[in-house]
Amino acid sequence: MPLFKYKAVTAEGRVTEGTLEAADQKTALTKIQEQGQLPIKVISSEDKGLFSSELTLPWKRKRVRRADLLIFTQELATLTGAGLPLDRSLTILSGLTENEYLREIVKDLLREIKGGKSLSDAMEMYPHVFPKLYVSMVKAGEIGGALDVILIRLIEYLEEAEELRNYFTSSMIYPAILGCVSSASIIVMVTFVIPKFADIFENAGAPVPLPMRIMLAVSGVIVGYWWAILLVIIGSALLVKRHLNTEAGRQQLDSAMLGMPLIGSLMTQIEVSRFSRTLGTLLRSAVPMLQSINIVREVVGNTVISEALDSVIAGVKKGEGLAKPLQETRVFPDFSIHLLQVGEETGRLDEMLIKVAEAYDKNVRNSVKRLVALFEPLIILFMGLVIGLMVVSMLYSIFSINNVPL
Repeated sequence: MPLFKYKAVTAEGRVTEGTLEAADQKTALTKIQEQGQLPIKVISSEDKGLFSSELTLPWKRKRVRRADLLIFTQELATLTGAGLPLDRSLTILSGLTENEYLREIVKDLLREIKGGKSLSDAMEMYPHVFPKLYVSMVKAGEIGGALDVILIRLIEYLEEAEELRNYFTSSMIYPAILGCVSSASIIVMVTFVIPKFADIFENAGAPVPLPMRIMLAVSGVIVGYWWAILLVIIGSALLVKRHLNTEAGRQQLDSAMLGMPLIGSLMTQIEVSRFSRTLGTLLRSAVPMLQSINIVREVVGNTVISEALDSVIAGVKKGEGLAKPLQETRVFPDFSIHLLQVGEETGRLDEMLIKVAEAYDKNVRNSVKRLVALFEPLIILFMGLVIGLMVVSMLYSIFSINNVPL
């Protein structure tokens, strides 16, 4: 039977840790509750997953990862949902949080709350840790007296967003490794293997064939001026980065991305999913429409779509609703517009926005699968052609030596 590590809070408010045997996590939770304790965290002793503390590297402890924020939100929701006051919940979390930097922030939040501030006002002091969406939802929960419910919705939002992000990242790992290994193979051949042929032809007194002369010239430039090539690459990257940091540069990039075949469709689906999930979560949490759209405008990553939301805000102010102004932007797909129209007609816009997000999450996963399935053979084909041409050129050069009269 597997072992489970757990952290729990006793009836007196004391944090305890321990291990127990259970068939699964649900059984472990039940056993802890039967002991009169409130479980905060229960994980398998063999779990080395995404949220495991062993993965925290020393040089990354001065930042709060999304995983750390998710764990904090889960624990805070558990404590407040069990009826513990907010200050007592933060006191417990200040000793429970594993991320050292986040632990200090929790202590600061506790001090600010004891000084008379609300939790949302205290969180606004740390915008790099608590996004505007997070703070706005907490504020709505405080006003409505349902902070524990809002925290649960925040957990759902963070988990779904993290799941999609991890899926996209993991899908790109293999193509990236494939490209790096192939590029490294070409560099090794150009810088170490091909130069040896110059000595072979010189010792044999044979003329160098044209394909080999071309490769030797390329190899000579790379070996002799690698530092200049490296400086050009770094300088170009810095110039591009500097240009992209400007408003005009970012807009040019985002516009180009949306116009690219395959990639443009994927980017649109990602932004529609992000827009719908964020707005639906905010509206479900009783955040006003205009305030929600302004928050979403900052969350959307593409500047072209973000600027298109200005006209949506103007339309909402005129009483045109949400679907019509979105349709006029000509950015959002017709399918999403039709679903939002149904949501407005039935008075369930928040639910329909979440359904739109779920539908486009599936589309994003399918699109990523198709792109990976397309890029992998393309990378293999391209690198195979390059390496194949180099090998054929070397073999042709070797055979030409045999034709030299003795």
